[in-house]
Amino acid sequence: MTYQEQDFKHLLGTPGFSDKLLETHFKLYAGYVANTNKVLGLLKTLTPGTPEWSEVKRRLGWEFNGMRLHEFYFGNMSKKKITLSNDSRLFKLMQDSFGSADTCQDEFVNTGKMRGIGWVIMTYDPVVKKLVNVWINEHDVGHLAGTVPLLVMDVFEHAYILNYNIDRAAYIKAFVDAIDWKVVEDRLEKA
Repeated sequence: MTYQEQDFKHLLGTPGFSDKLLETHFKLYAGYVANTNKVLGLLKTLTPGTPEWSEVKRRLGWEFNGMRLHEFYFGNMSKKKITLSNDSRLFKLMQDSFGSADTCQDEFVNTGKMRGIGWVIMTYDPVVKKLVNVWINEHDVGHLAGTVPLLVMDVFEHAYILNYNIDRAAYIKAFVDAIDWKVVEDRLEKA
């Protein structure tokens, strides 16, 4: 099995994100794809149960989730503003889960403003049919088992520092303006 790097160059020109920032971020993502493939290849050459195999096996979660979270992140962005329909299932689920869609989005944004590096994920729990906004500190730590990521925001410094220095709030505003809500809705429908 070999993972292929996805092409996100259609995002170049997205308001609030310089092409230099995006191109640098795409290269970082490409490294996760390459390293996921390297780890999978290396595992085939090692003896299961050995300390070497065990450490490489542990590394797989970091590289794979780094790859996949970036795919979700870039995948839920658009150059054009795509709004959330008040009639959509996602809008109604945001209301049901948080009292209002605005409260859901505000909590997502405020989670992103927390100190530290990581990811913010609006995730769907199919067991209770509710949304949860969760902070992921590292790629391989903090995921809610059995939930489906719907909206993913990268809050590692590499996602914004070239354009916003340490003004994470300004980056988050630009990100929210670039959300492709149709993609987020489609992820919910597939869940």
